[in-house]
Amino acid sequence: MLNAGAFDDRRSGSGRLTAVRVLFTAAFAVLAISFWVLQVVQHERFKEMAENNRLRTIALRAPRGVLFDRDNRPMVENRESYTISIIREQTKNIDETIRKIAEFTQTDEARIRAAVQRRRSEPAFRPLPVIEHATFEQVAAVEARKLELPEVQVQAVPTRTYPPIGAHMFGYVGEIQDSQLTNAEYAGLEPGAIIGQAGLERIYNSQLIGRDGNRLVVVNSVGREIEEYGVEPPIIGKRLQLTIDADVQKAIEDSFHHAGLAGAAAFLDPRNGEVIAMTSLPAYDPNTFAVGIDGSTWSKLLTDKQRPMTNRLIQGTYSPGSTFKVVMAVAGLMEGVITPETTFYCPGHATFYGRSFQCLGQHGTLDLRHAIERSCNVYFYNVGSRLSIDAINKYATMLGLAGKTGIDLPNEEASLVPSTEWARLYRKSAPKWYPGETISVAIGQGAVSVTPMSLATMIATVANGGSLVTPHLVRAIDEGGGWKQVPVPAPKYSINIPPNSMQAIRDGLWAVVNGEAGTARRSKIAGRDVAGKTGTGQVVSLDRKAQAARAGMDVRDHGFFVFFAPRDNPEIAGVVFAEHGAHGSEAAYIAKHAIETYFAKRDGLPLPVLPPVAPVAQSGLRPTADGLRPESPQPVVRSPLPVVRGPQPAREPSAVSRKPLAASRKPS
Repeated sequence: MLNAGAFDDRRSGSGRLTAVRVLFTAAFAVLAISFWVLQVVQHERFKEMAENNRLRTIALRAPRGVLFDRDNRPMVENRESYTISIIREQTKNIDETIRKIAEFTQTDEARIRAAVQRRRSEPAFRPLPVIEHATFEQVAAVEARKLELPEVQVQAVPTRTYPPIGAHMFGYVGEIQDSQLTNAEYAGLEPGAIIGQAGLERIYNSQLIGRDGNRLVVVNSVGREIEEYGVEPPIIGKRLQLTIDADVQKAIEDSFHHAGLAGAAAFLDPRNGEVIAMTSLPAYDPNTFAVGIDGSTWSKLLTDKQRPMTNRLIQGTYSPGSTFKVVMAVAGLMEGVITPETTFYCPGHATFYGRSFQCLGQHGTLDLRHAIERSCNVYFYNVGSRLSIDAINKYATMLGLAGKTGIDLPNEEASLVPSTEWARLYRKSAPKWYPGETISVAIGQGAVSVTPMSLATMIATVANGGSLVTPHLVRAIDEGGGWKQVPVPAPKYSINIPPNSMQAIRDGLWAVVNGEAGTARRSKIAGRDVAGKTGTGQVVSLDRKAQAARAGMDVRDHGFFVFFAPRDNPEIAGVVFAEHGAHGSEAAYIAKHAIETYFAKRDGLPLPVLPPVAPVAQSGLRPTADGLRPESPQPVVRSPLPVVRGPQPAREPSAVSRKPLAASRKPS
């Protein structure tokens, strides 16, 4: 039986329990209401806060690898420029943002809209560049309005910078094209990536491109950075050490500018194929591409009659003229149809298969050495008449003058030295090769069409005694642990030219430069024993020359000079091609300054300086029966050359048959 005290205690405990229950119920009610307010009533507010206070990924573009010359002097580097971008997911009105950017930066609004349209398929969270390589004033205008334009950001990016030489060698970079994104070579790259589009930049893109990094930052609702969350630094591309000597490179380009001529040149080390210098002029400015070339400038480059986008060294093919006589000398000696002492009589012309072929002099009786020195057509007509076209093709191929050289540059054209197989496959209207056609080929005319680079390879092969080298531009690569040498390509062919035959060719080529009757005396350098051969390549045949000139075509012949030095232990060899240079002696003069620069640097002497251009009267042109010729005996050039003291060198003969040889005519 409960007493009154116990009952009171029970009632008191029950009241406390009820109070606790009410308290918990009230607390849970408050929590429920709070959750409801937060999740329902204020849902939109907190959703916006959650979305706007979050991580943003900022891409950090990797600098491309630096290119150095053979002496470890930087040639192609990177500089910092600025890109203005829009983050579209933070833009409430993209049209208004574009309008404001155009207004504040004084940029064409249509240009900004085009940039947005071009990358409309990219994720909205990724910064979309609309003004690349922005000026300081444009950057300042955007930075001053960060509160008004929180969706616009300015980012520092590395940009390529090039020297004023070697444009076709270095190439240029540009934004990856849509068609390139599907190429396996560019797997993993995003739209907007910068890749090599020409030259070394293109061939070695995978080594130079590096790997982009990322910067993670927390931003608030107005796009302002609150804190840095993390950084994945970019990895710079691999460094390349080139075979190029920057001083010789500058010297050869200075020589072309001094002469006022277009053309191309390549200087090689004949012992291993390293390219010491190479050029093609006129050229473009790669820096224009690095900062984003506009459509108008691009169109002008493509339509320029001077063809600055064409690399004449490896993409232009020309008749080599008398430089081809070096190949004929090797072929004749190796096939045993002549010896160094074999003589032929030159009365100024010769008849083969019922047609007369001329020479520009009456040289009398000549052996091989003197035939090379005087560039006697008649001598090499006779050599050609004793060789088959297939034998000539064989030695031209082994010397590197047929096909491609294999240089590490894109879009090289193949050189052509004809053969019976070529005639059968590609000359459908006249598939048979006739011996009479070989006469023109013997002096580098007819169907012969070669690149200047193949001529450089040919003379380098002759210089080293018969090993066909592959011209190449990269000597070493630094992958992060120092320079590692790139293996030198093995010789493709090797011709075992007998020593007495090789010496006869060397002596003849030495006399071309140093002899009294040589055609390349303008390239003579005391104590350097330069050996070489000039050549004159016809632009049009003689019977069409006058007609082409009246139609406005530049009909002046091209000039060639192939060389090596010193004569008996060559360490430099190459070619100079002077477009419309009229004669090979002009090309020889262009080569001289660069050769002097090479030896002066090797011997620790002061580098030579070109003399000032002498003011001489411009020569006029007068029509003649076989085309246009200068009124004065001086060669016609685009700007005057320095006055040459002393006797003028002999003129290099060009290929000539008095009448065109019909392909279908049978030999008599």
